[in-house]
Amino acid sequence: MTAAYERTTTAMGTVVTIRLAGGPAADRPVRAQRALDWFARVEECCSRFDPSSELRRMGHHVGHPFAASEILFEATRFALAVARASDGAFDPTVGTTMESLGYDVAWQTGERAPSRLPVDATVSWRDIELDEAEHTITLLRPLVLDLGAVAKGLAVDLAAAELADLEHFAIDAGGDLYLAGHNSRDEPWRVGVRHPRDASTQIACLRISGAAVCTSGDYERRSPAGDAHHIVDPRLGSSASGAVSVTVVAPRAMVADALATAAFVLGPARGIAFLERQGVDGLILSPSLVRTESAGFHHHFDTADATPR
Repeated sequence: MTAAYERTTTAMGTVVTIRLAGGPAADRPVRAQRALDWFARVEECCSRFDPSSELRRMGHHVGHPFAASEILFEATRFALAVARASDGAFDPTVGTTMESLGYDVAWQTGERAPSRLPVDATVSWRDIELDEAEHTITLLRPLVLDLGAVAKGLAVDLAAAELADLEHFAIDAGGDLYLAGHNSRDEPWRVGVRHPRDASTQIACLRISGAAVCTSGDYERRSPAGDAHHIVDPRLGSSASGAVSVTVVAPRAMVADALATAAFVLGPARGIAFLERQGVDGLILSPSLVRTESAGFHHHFDTADATPR
């Protein structure tokens, strides 16, 4: 197999890299760019930081059905499905809480972009109604929808669909990955899971093909004051504290991303039980760095890896 082609950009507040190990070499630059373009399109629909985004515009139509794009509707639909399945441990209506913790800065400009809505602890995912037939979303109360744990994974999945016929590729969007086929050495793609307290160390090495891997950690995005992280327990209105890292392997990145967030909030025992009920594999590290794994997670380990477990 020929050497891989790589293309990188910045989108959705992170670095996105496409690696192509298949397909005609002459077509790779165009195909990689088409895949990367999905990240900008999803961000235009789902960003809560851009006042002109579709999501922010929807916030001005409280109480009225909003005709949503396919991207915004699917992201919202899936977020509500995970909220329901996790009994509210995952809740996309935590936007004002996120703002109160300092997560209201647009990554492109570095400027604050708050909604100016007050935090309302009584708002929940139940305050959103979907009409599948009409493809509309209705916000029953003023709220700020945060699709951060869904939108990036959705963008990865759309990029993967764009590249599907190339068979061998990898998409890495700041901890959200999709790996297809083999790398340029004709091996399943190798994914390292970083130690949550030592960025130079891996806690596991995985071999993945035809699946997504997403890791959520309390080290990823600290609040401006440094006393909180971005994974909020919606039931408490503060950063979740039952885990420090969750890695999920699933068929799609949107699934892995959202389920990792829900499992993080639930903590090791309940989080792994939740992941297994959803039919995916996961690894959760507690604050004391105790590992809890789903029954099938060991099948993803690189058998040549000597990382301590």
